[in-house]
Amino acid sequence: MAVFREFQSEDIKTDRDVLEQLTDVLQNDISSSLTRKTYQVWVTGGLGPGVTSSLFQTVFDQDFSLQTANPVFDVTFGIATTSTLISGSLLYIDANTNKYYFTSQSIQMREKLDIYHLFAQECLGNASEVFKLTGTNPKDILEPLFISFKRIFTRDRIKRETFAIRMFQTSSNLLTTATVQKIYTDVGSTSNIETSFGGQVSTIVDSANTAYPVGLLYIDRGIVVLDTQRVFDTGTLITGNINGMSLTGIVPVNCNLNRLLVSASIDNLSDHICSTRFSSSAATAITFQNQTYINSTIFFCRFTADEFNYSSNPTYTDSTGRIVVIDPGQEETQRAFSYVTSIGLYDAYDNLLGVAKLSRPVYKDRQRDFTLKCRLDFFRKNSRTYITKSQKFLRLRKTEK
Repeated sequence: MAVFREFQSEDIKTDRDVLEQLTDVLQNDISSSLTRKTYQVWVTGGLGPGVTSSLFQTVFDQDFSLQTANPVFDVTFGIATTSTLISGSLLYIDANTNKYYFTSQSIQMREKLDIYHLFAQECLGNASEVFKLTGTNPKDILEPLFISFKRIFTRDRIKRETFAIRMFQTSSNLLTTATVQKIYTDVGSTSNIETSFGGQVSTIVDSANTAYPVGLLYIDRGIVVLDTQRVFDTGTLITGNINGMSLTGIVPVNCNLNRLLVSASIDNLSDHICSTRFSSSAATAITFQNQTYINSTIFFCRFTADEFNYSSNPTYTDSTGRIVVIDPGQEETQRAFSYVTSIGLYDAYDNLLGVAKLSRPVYKDRQRDFTLKCRLDFFRKNSRTYITKSQKFLRLRKTEK
């Protein structure tokens, strides 16, 4: 008769392991236009060809047109309502709709406000809140650069004290001593770890001066909030062309970074930062370790001496119901045995939930007592097992009582 064993509480244990992987983002993956994808969903009308722009750009690990390309992170910019960049370009606020109206020399100011509110809601739990740097040099982050990593690379979280980003404070095209790249790292000691609506928060600091915070790392959400006022040199003049409301659609600029945050679209800002603040080399620009939590249920399948020495396979017995022995005529002396090759896990309703295969058949008779450990990820505890065994076709079904 086929038998089964029902799990007892001591036969089932739960465990959690952590798998860590290293992620590197190359500088040329960020600076190259072939690996940054735009989504031009914002369009103006009026004078000239108008301005089209994305609300964010996505950095891929290779040419984004290839099917094997993986998105690494999204990059965008936001401005807080209390920033002087808002008050300096604001015309008025409509009393009925609470809608902000800005000067014609600005672009996407309402969108930059909305992006700030979006990340504040995501990380702080309140769209009206402001990102704050604490410690010996506290400061509100009012003009942040947002980097949002994809889950394929962050997995369950970023391991604290492993994040580092290397970038130029000024444009790499200046080729002066001021263009030396600086490295910013997260400090995850107890004094620098906070828990908020967005999970644990680690402070990003200048690696050469760990008392000088420059941003926040939301390690559970994979979101980096960098203060552009501290990461970049906002006083250096920036020259070039941006998209604007003109007959040609191109507007020459000769201004500092703060003015560019107002007058340039998000695409222009992303292109500028990604192409000039990171080198075109194959060196590492961003690195961190991710963590994947492996939640497991371990089933200890116990084979006692008097159990599982028989099979319900029809070839196991002859037409008279006697066990088929290896040596004919020795039915009275040869004992029943079996080979365990797989374990079937069933729920309380006899539904097969999973099958574990052994690497080799395990001999079982009444003189052998052993335990097999079956480990399943995200598996229900409320289960019972049927052990499949036989010399030939290994199948065990519940028998009627």
